[in-house]
Amino acid sequence: MVHTQSLSLLPRNGHSAPFVELRQALPSKVAAISPFTEQLMRFILKFRSGDGTEADIEMALHEALANAVMHGNGESSCKSVYVTCRCYMDGEVVITVRDEGRGFDNNAVPDPTFLENLLFTHGRGIYLMKVLMDEVSFEEGGAVVMMRKKANANSVEQRKS
Repeated sequence: MVHTQSLSLLPRNGHSAPFVELRQALPSKVAAISPFTEQLMRFILKFRSGDGTEADIEMALHEALANAVMHGNGESSCKSVYVTCRCYMDGEVVITVRDEGRGFDNNAVPDPTFLENLLFTHGRGIYLMKVLMDEVSFEEGGAVVMMRKKANANSVEQRKS
């Protein structure tokens, strides 16, 4: 079950575009990832017009949630994954995914594009997040991932008309 914690419409620091922020928690169950991702994407697309990058956001979100559920929380039913999604009126999206795990060293994750790693069937989630989003950073020892997709021109134009 997904719980909405808050919704706010506030101005953004250093930018004139206001934003809406949604905070939700989901259980550490693999089965919760896809329904949650679909729900959050519907929310995002209310503020960001379709420009072909929505699949990038969806895939990066899915990978971040899978990492949090499986690796961060070890699929423990006692733990939750916390997601904050901030949608700016100009189409920019910032998603933060927090798990209750110990974190990890992002620099110790092997590059899946290196020849010796090409045949591995795992280890591509972080790579995909970094390729698909404009910014990705890890905080609190890797227990928090912040992903940003820049504003899209279509959202700005759509709001003017």
